[in-house]
Amino acid sequence: MKLLQLYNQYRSLFGGEETVVKRTAELMEKHGGEARLILRSSRGLDRSPLGRAQAFVSGVFNPFSYREVAEYVKGYLPDVAHVHNLYPLFSPSVLVALRRAGVPVVMTVHNHFHTCPTANHLCKGRICERCVGGREYHCVLQDCRGNLFESVGYALRSMTARKLRLFTDNVTMVIALNQFAKERLVKAGFDEERVVVLPNMVEVPETPIDASRGRYVVFSGRMCPEKGVATLLDAARRTPEIPIRLLGGGPTLEEYSADAPPNATFLGQITGERVVEQYRGARFLVVPSLWFEGCPLVILEAMSNGLPVIASRIGGLPELVDDGVTGLLFEPGDAEELANKMRALWLDTATCRKMGQAGRGRALKEHSESVFWNRLQAIYDAAIRGQSAVSVEIGRIDARRLIDP
Repeated sequence: MKLLQLYNQYRSLFGGEETVVKRTAELMEKHGGEARLILRSSRGLDRSPLGRAQAFVSGVFNPFSYREVAEYVKGYLPDVAHVHNLYPLFSPSVLVALRRAGVPVVMTVHNHFHTCPTANHLCKGRICERCVGGREYHCVLQDCRGNLFESVGYALRSMTARKLRLFTDNVTMVIALNQFAKERLVKAGFDEERVVVLPNMVEVPETPIDASRGRYVVFSGRMCPEKGVATLLDAARRTPEIPIRLLGGGPTLEEYSADAPPNATFLGQITGERVVEQYRGARFLVVPSLWFEGCPLVILEAMSNGLPVIASRIGGLPELVDDGVTGLLFEPGDAEELANKMRALWLDTATCRKMGQAGRGRALKEHSESVFWNRLQAIYDAAIRGQSAVSVEIGRIDARRLIDP
């Protein structure tokens, strides 16, 4: 099978979406296929007025990307295209080019850009759904980007894609990371029989840890408001007996570290084996997000190592963290509840060990490389054959109806 992926890198570094793109290509080649990637990068565009203007114009409908992709597929002849983030430098124009070239398109929706112009459903630190249902103008009225020029650009590209049905009419199959996201996509206008749930995968280490022996609590993620770091730091002040290590960089790293309690240690941006080392010395992971998370790789990585997870009860997180079984859930932004659950799990080492073992079992059963690949291959096959995504299962396709051409 010949796979073509399209991905526009975000401004920030080390995102989970980029890891998924890389692993997808590796899996295709590992199983005898061929994978190519057309890559664009938004990094540095915000440093100059020219870069911001380029992002504004290209995000709506980019004719240059349309022509480039149309020409590329003539030479490569992919069996299927897998698109990820297309904004701002590709735009949905490439979907039209792929459809007209007869290439089936699978799209993984990693965030919520179909129902929110800024993709995170946050405004001034709170969940906001004012734009849902075709009211993108709220993005401008509230200046959701904190820059009126950018807010207009985000609202315009979302409105154009919705009104012209650039995604709903040109994508063969849509991958949602969880059931929560799938339901929102269907409400946004996607045919339910073209939307299939496929969570992310994780490499499961051979040897798990004994979480009860962990010496600290770990957080791993971008230092920005939607990740709930402020909530975690507030909870840390209430639990001075629990050491907490925070991994990751981001725009608010200095602000958070300057105001952190003594038991919170910031390690900055680390990657690879250094992250795994931190997981394997921890007692549990905390994911205090304030936005509709999809399928964070940090949770899967922690579970695969045998760590329990305490997470916000929001978005797709309750589908990953089985409350009372693989971890604990708390209300987003409630630092007191988070502190209470951190203290309880920290002291109850037997439960900590049991939850960690259950989480690892779930990672093996539902998020391993083999499970992910079998499901993804089934989705690709269904897209190529023009079959429904509603009954795609592990290694098998139950096509209940053909998709009209």
